[in-house]
Amino acid sequence: MDYAETSTALLEDRWDEVHAADLSPEALLLYRSNLLGSDKRVTNYGGGNTSSKLAEIDPLTGETVAVLWVKGSGGDIGTMKLDGFSTLYSDRLVGLQALYKGPEHEDAMVGLYPHLTFNLNPRATSIDTPLHGLISHPHVDHVHPDAIIAIAASADSERLTREIFGGEIGWVPWRRPGFELGLWLKRFVDENPGAKGVVLEAHGLFTWGQTQRDCYGTTIRTINRAVAWLADQSRGHAAFGGEKVAALPVAERRAIAAALMPQIRGLIGLHGVDGKIATKIGHFDDSPVVLEFIGSHALSTLAPLGTSCPDHFLRTKIAPLVIDFVPGRETLYDILPRLEPAIAAYRAGYAAYYERCKRPDSPAMRDANAVVYLIPGVGMITFASDKATARIASEFYTNAINVMRGASSVSTYRGLPEQEAFDIEYWLLEEAKLSRMPRPKTLAGKVVLITGGAGGIGMATARRLADEGACVVICDIDRTVLDQSQTMLRLKYGADAAVGLWVDVTSEDAVIALYAEAAIAFGGVDICVSNAGIASAAPIEDTTLALWDRNMSILATGYFLVTREAFRMMKTQKSGGSIVVVASKNAMVASPGASAYCVAKASEVHLARCLALEGAAHGIRANVVNPDAVLRGSRIWEGEWGAQRAASNKTNRQDLERVYIERSMLKRGVYPEDIAEAIAFFAAEDRSGKSTGNIINVDAGHAPSFSR
Repeated sequence: MDYAETSTALLEDRWDEVHAADLSPEALLLYRSNLLGSDKRVTNYGGGNTSSKLAEIDPLTGETVAVLWVKGSGGDIGTMKLDGFSTLYSDRLVGLQALYKGPEHEDAMVGLYPHLTFNLNPRATSIDTPLHGLISHPHVDHVHPDAIIAIAASADSERLTREIFGGEIGWVPWRRPGFELGLWLKRFVDENPGAKGVVLEAHGLFTWGQTQRDCYGTTIRTINRAVAWLADQSRGHAAFGGEKVAALPVAERRAIAAALMPQIRGLIGLHGVDGKIATKIGHFDDSPVVLEFIGSHALSTLAPLGTSCPDHFLRTKIAPLVIDFVPGRETLYDILPRLEPAIAAYRAGYAAYYERCKRPDSPAMRDANAVVYLIPGVGMITFASDKATARIASEFYTNAINVMRGASSVSTYRGLPEQEAFDIEYWLLEEAKLSRMPRPKTLAGKVVLITGGAGGIGMATARRLADEGACVVICDIDRTVLDQSQTMLRLKYGADAAVGLWVDVTSEDAVIALYAEAAIAFGGVDICVSNAGIASAAPIEDTTLALWDRNMSILATGYFLVTREAFRMMKTQKSGGSIVVVASKNAMVASPGASAYCVAKASEVHLARCLALEGAAHGIRANVVNPDAVLRGSRIWEGEWGAQRAASNKTNRQDLERVYIERSMLKRGVYPEDIAEAIAFFAAEDRSGKSTGNIINVDAGHAPSFSR
């Protein structure tokens, strides 16, 4: 697979003249921005920025003034709304040139931007603001297309830019974004009035226009010109020097990734001052682009160079960690012993990089672990504090691969110089930006797996733990309801927050496969909520062996298989964990006419005690939540169990909930959200980290069920 086959598709000009005609200037800027950001070939998530200088009425004077609307700090042009733009008095920004004392003082200029704010807009300004505000063109786009960065990251990028674009698109040498680069760009614009844009060395593309339509069109045409030129130049050449090792079949790739991700996750967990472990969330990518690069002859020379574009670098760190593996000749068991020394060596190398490059005022060294892990023949694994960040890091490194492919096909690829990379990674302005990030939620970085996840208690638990920042794996045997539940969770929490996986808890193979899929989805499992269940009622003499076996299979064997695999994965991760067994009031006190159910439920409590005994040495806690009479949202109570319990209590199905309320000591109903609250208590280390082998009854008070 060569570059010409994978990257020759030109961008479509998607501007809708009819739609645009009815938009205000501000809305037109947003429309232009969203169009550009919606295509990852134009710019990555969170990358680039757009601007317009618009006429506004000054609320202080009533006069018409020019206002710079520019994407603010931390936004994404593809998904932003109007409140994502910073607004500044344009003439005052230009006037800052009189206060500028030179490159060594340029960071201080950022502190002046809030004084230029128009109309009390609270949106923080981007470091790229002067690049938009100091030049005279009314509309400006700054994006990071792979094809342009491939040229910008080439050893002779200036010559290539001239060859491709003539004088229409200029070239500016590398300079870290900021006020100084804004002045360089202004100088270029003043000296080249006919230019329509500029390639920033090792960075990206700036384009401009007299109208919003012109600006957008120039951006699309410039990118397409680079795409076509690179495709033509690389046609017939094997990308990255050709294939060195072939990719394994998809099932083998996923099996190895599923085994490696919990191992890596455990090795890179961060230990806090209180001995707590800050776990990370993983993402796996075995796309053709990734497989081509990691299986190529050039992997060993290009990967250590790292990325070029600052936006890529900030997401992917100084360089990836390549895990030695020869697919076809070696197996998973050859990789596993290499992981710990490889990760330790990367950390040592990162610490040495920090010591070489740090400055007197540099922030303290951050996490020294890699973000990107490349395994030849298998794929790319990324780890970050949350799923979205891990996925986006993967996307950014995929862009870096495309850049390396393009640059190495027409020139020599160059990564960002080490000191420049460090100065961006440990930039005091970047540190200030990180300090403004909201405090992580209680379960951020945690993965919870919930069996019976599509039911009432399962979904209430999924929502409750997702509210606290956990990634959620809901598992169920009913595929239709599972798909619906996954959709509901993703609509509320985002596609990165939840996944629905089918499982039959009575099948050992299915449960083992479930945990492998959970590892692929998020990197591992930290919290297991064993909740899948059935209910049945029959007098002892009418209890068939089939009924008995069904209860034991789902409620005893199923709970055993689910918690055993959770225990195994938690031990592998070496980061502790929480197992919550959702049993029943019937586990504590028998009910007449339900012997199979009661005995199976009682076994769950004792299983949890065994897990607590064996797990303590590994920081794995096991606790029990005993619900009673949770009718609302329950598929179990909608079936024959509800009718049987109604008959046993000499009432009808509609009045059964009232019967249970009156039977309770507190005279209150018990709902799925109540059970979820108890599960959330046992799930969170900071709330119940010193509790294991315990039981919480959530039954509104039932004296015979008091634990003893």
